[in-house]
Amino acid sequence: MACVQTSPSRPYHVVVFGASGFTGQFVVEELARTAFEGPSGTLSWAVAGRSKPRLEKVLEQAAAALSKPELRTVEVIVADVKEADSLTAMCKQAVIVLNCVGPYRFYGEPVVKACVENGAHCIDICGEPQFLEGMLLNYNSPAAEKGVYIIGACGFDSIPADMGVLYTRDQFRGTLTAVESFLTVSMGPEGGCIHEGTWQSAIYGFADSGKLRSMRRKFNHQPLPVVGSKIKRRSALFFSDEAQQYAVPFMGADPSVVKRTQRFLVEQHQESPVQYGAYAGVGGVGNVVKMMFAGMMFWFLMKFSFGRNLLIKYPEFFSFGLFSKAGPTRKQMAGSSFQLVFYGEGYTQGKDPKDGEPDGKIRTLVQGPECGYVTTPIAMVQAALTILNEPKALPKNGGVYSPGAAFAKTTLIDRLNKHGIQFSVN
Repeated sequence: MACVQTSPSRPYHVVVFGASGFTGQFVVEELARTAFEGPSGTLSWAVAGRSKPRLEKVLEQAAAALSKPELRTVEVIVADVKEADSLTAMCKQAVIVLNCVGPYRFYGEPVVKACVENGAHCIDICGEPQFLEGMLLNYNSPAAEKGVYIIGACGFDSIPADMGVLYTRDQFRGTLTAVESFLTVSMGPEGGCIHEGTWQSAIYGFADSGKLRSMRRKFNHQPLPVVGSKIKRRSALFFSDEAQQYAVPFMGADPSVVKRTQRFLVEQHQESPVQYGAYAGVGGVGNVVKMMFAGMMFWFLMKFSFGRNLLIKYPEFFSFGLFSKAGPTRKQMAGSSFQLVFYGEGYTQGKDPKDGEPDGKIRTLVQGPECGYVTTPIAMVQAALTILNEPKALPKNGGVYSPGAAFAKTTLIDRLNKHGIQFSVN
């Protein structure tokens, strides 16, 4: 199955670190499905985490859920982010580490450091810009020297958005200059929620927003060139004709990740940059009222340590049930889906961007199953398989990359299409 080979000293193509966590267990199941898809079933993999009994339980649950008793024999590696030697031992055994241990601002850097020092590629599903850009600042050069690829945001944040912008660009006949995306999430009769880990990441992210701005100044980036008309920023709350519901600016990592990709393509390949605006539908008036009330409480409480502690302790109360300690049930996940619609504009073939306004439009769609624990594992696993199977299509040098920068020349979109995350011109 995989082009990159293992060796006696590095026996595993993939190690899932944090396999017993809420998201990690679903990554294990998705990897198990994929590992046995091919005729030879040659993908070698292991699970890792702090507790051997908990890891063994995850493998037993996966074996029962997938009717694959052979999963009970998957190797277990005991490793802890607080024990550097255990991370070193884990990374020396893996071609790729899938890091599912968050919040990444607290637990992510030791894994990146161990991967770089010990020659293992690293993929995470982080949606925290401060961590993602901090790793770029601190580990890009060491990773490049070692030929190691560190690729963050390989879950729902931000593969659908980042690859979706590239897909829209590639489908447009001419020069695409700007894209707006609108996310809508559908839930079945069972409803739905998000595990508290994402809630905690958001709390700490907003609380540290000043540190993110300070860190970004260290890059000393020049503004990206604007081709055509400058994209218009929408208001903080508006009725979207595109989504046919009220919408707000998307608060996740997508805009910053897409911008990193566009900067890479401009600086490394002299490609024309695409401006990007990301929005999310929030529903009707009732949802708007709840969101505004929850938002006011959130913004007030996160300014104080006692407030942040309250938010973390009672996620369901302060988020009106959107986040919970238990996370969604499998029935809830089965009934949920997402749509990410991209509206692009640009200059058609033969039209000079210097002459007048954009004259072409395109609408594309990325849609898939539940975001956090179905789409995210699919995206993460397919990103790993892309590294294993298409090493020559990756950027020439190792380093710290956004998904679009790493996978722009690969068949990742085709792989996602075959696994339930559909990209189409609409």
